[in-house]
Order: sequence, then structure tokens, then C-alpha cells
Amino acid sequence: MTIRKELLDELLQGYEKPEDLLGESGILKQLSKALIERSLEGEMTHHLGYSKHSPAGKNSGNSRNGRNRKNVKTGHGELAIEVPRDRNGEFEPIIIEKGRRRFDGFDDKILSMYARGMTVRDIQGHLEDIYGVEVSPTLISDVTDAVLEEVKEWQSRPLEEVYPIMYLDAIRVKIRDQGHVVNKAVHMVIGVDMNGKKDMLGMWIDREEGAKFWLKVITELKNRGVKDIFIACVDGLKGFPEAIEAVYPKTRIQLCIVHMVRNSLRYVSWKDRKAVAGDLKAVYKAVTEEDGERSLTTFEEKWDEKYPLIGKSWRNNWGRVIPFFAYPEAIRKAIYTTNTIESLNMTLRKVTKNRASFPNDTAALKLLYLAIRNIMKKWTMPIIDWGAAINQFAIIFEDRVSIK
Repeated sequence: MTIRKELLDELLQGYEKPEDLLGESGILKQLSKALIERSLEGEMTHHLGYSKHSPAGKNSGNSRNGRNRKNVKTGHGELAIEVPRDRNGEFEPIIIEKGRRRFDGFDDKILSMYARGMTVRDIQGHLEDIYGVEVSPTLISDVTDAVLEEVKEWQSRPLEEVYPIMYLDAIRVKIRDQGHVVNKAVHMVIGVDMNGKKDMLGMWIDREEGAKFWLKVITELKNRGVKDIFIACVDGLKGFPEAIEAVYPKTRIQLCIVHMVRNSLRYVSWKDRKAVAGDLKAVYKAVTEEDGERSLTTFEEKWDEKYPLIGKSWRNNWGRVIPFFAYPEAIRKAIYTTNTIESLNMTLRKVTKNRASFPNDTAALKLLYLAIRNIMKKWTMPIIDWGAAINQFAIIFEDRVSIK
């Protein structure tokens, strides 16, 4: 639809400054109000079957009966709308339903701000400053709580049958539980499908890990349609091997190199981080297991006196690291993908930092889901060198790879 230039010129007569267009009494708000009210009048005409003042309405059994004033929150601020009513009280407007007080993407604006980590107070202040609209904490909670049904559907949606790679990660958040604020882990499972696309498969909150917890998670994935996982990259294995073997006995478990490096650098002073990270790179970038172990020995000789816990950690977990060396370079790159995990964690920490604690598990899931929903919009491309990786997967797991 093209709006006539003459109409635009007429609307802009007398326009001198931005406030005339965008201000509290500007053209946009007046036009929005006029269009909504005109639409409501059209709905009333359709409902009654005759236009205003038409003789056809005589003895029709129903008629117009004045208007009700209604304040509606919109993206341009608050509008005072005149809603027509009929004598029989049967008119049900469509454009602004009965009981509806928000319009024009207003809820989406609240969800967008909430997903970026803004607190209820921050959102209240922002909406008042920008749009001149006062909103209550209850309204914001109602809008954000409405997403919980979407969370349930997302958490139970059907999944792909095969994931060549699956990452298991967790972020710690403070949640009130039985009158006390405790640290809980929000466990996240990220799958890479046969096309190399990443997808967050679900989130689970629990204070303690263990075989029972992981069996519940893995069984849920199976019930949602996952038939096979080639490689599972995990940080910490408490109870996980037993659970994965019970459900997916052919899955290979790989200690996540990203987490090994991240945990190692926790012990290092800022001025040494670059050097230590570079020397660790020589370990996990080695061509063979033997070369990797030699590089680890060299690392220990250089850094053990200052940072003895790093070498000890790699030695203790060496049996879980070495499967990495058996894979070709393309698969190694797919497994060791810092961007997937690191950018996810960075974003989630950013959105949770403004909250000292969450009142319950549901509140934490609600915020993290909205943040993850934004993140996943950017997961549109396959991971780096996926073409080479999937060809090598086809060789190594030949009886389990089916390219459609």
C-alpha cells in the first residue's frame, strides 16, 4: 500500500520541529489514535450490520451506545482511545481486545529489555524516560511470565536423530532455595547437527551433579528423538560416563579442551596469562599423543615452580584428554570451538550480573531462555570447516553416518 504524497503533505502542514512529529502531542501519536479509533468504528459497523446514522438500524434490535475511554500503552507512548460500545453489550473489538492494555509491540519491548539483563526497575525507568509510560512491576512480571509456556514447549520440542558433536556446559547462578541463597548450576546442552548447525537442546537446574541427574537429562534427549551422539564434550565427568553409557553406549566422551584451558588460567596472574595460554596451546595442538605429552613435560618444567596445579590437573585428566589426539584436524577444530561456549557464557554472565540472586529456579530459567533465544538467532552458519569434518566423521563413524 502506498500513501499518497498529498496526504502526507497535508499531515505535515505546520511541522517545524521534531516534537511536532514525535512528541507527546505529535503527528504520529495523533495518527495512531485516529487510525485505531477509525478501525474500531469499522468493526462496530460490521458487528451491527449498518453504518452510523443509517436508517437500516431502526428496529434492528441493537445500536451504538456511546464510547468508553481506554488508555493503551504503545511503542509511541500512552494513547487515550475511545472504544465504541453497543446497547446489548455484545461488541467484541478485534484490533484492541477487551482487557488488553498494551499494543503495537509493547510486550516485545519489555521482553527485549528483560532478555538483555535489565532489572524490573531498569525497565520501568527506561519506558518512562523514552515513551513517557508508567508501568508497574506486576505488569512487567505478567509479560515475562507469559514466556514460560514457550519455555516448556522449547524444552520438550522434537530434536534431530543424530548429533555428531554435543557440548555440555554449565553456568553458576545464585537462587533462593528454602529460605537460603545457594549456588546452582544451570546445565546446558548444545548440539551440532549433521549440517554443522548449532542448537541449544535444553537447560536443567540442579544443585548437585551425579549419575542420577545425568541419566534424567540423557533419557529426556532420547525421548525427544535423539538416536545417536558421536562425541560428547564435557567439563567434569561426575556421573556422566555411567549415564551416557546406559543410553548411548557408542558415544565417545571427550574432556572439553576449552574448559581445561579455562580452568588452568584461573590459577595464573594476569601478566602471565598470555604466555601460559601459548604454552598450553603447544600441548593440545600437538600432532600425536606422544608429542602432546612431551609438550606437557616441557610446560611443567617451565611453570611448575610458579603454577604447580596446572600441570597436575592436566596429568590427572590426561586419560580423558588423549582421545582428542586420535581425531583428524578438521574434527579437532569442530570439538575445540571456543566461540560456541565462550561467547555463550560471556552473554549469559552479562545478563545475570545485575541480579544478586533469583527468587526461584523458574525466574532463572525465564531470563536465561530469553537471552539464549537472542543468541540462537545468530547461529545461522555451520561451524568452521564443517565440510571437511563431516567427511572425516563419515570415515570414522561410517556405519552411523547417513547424509540426506
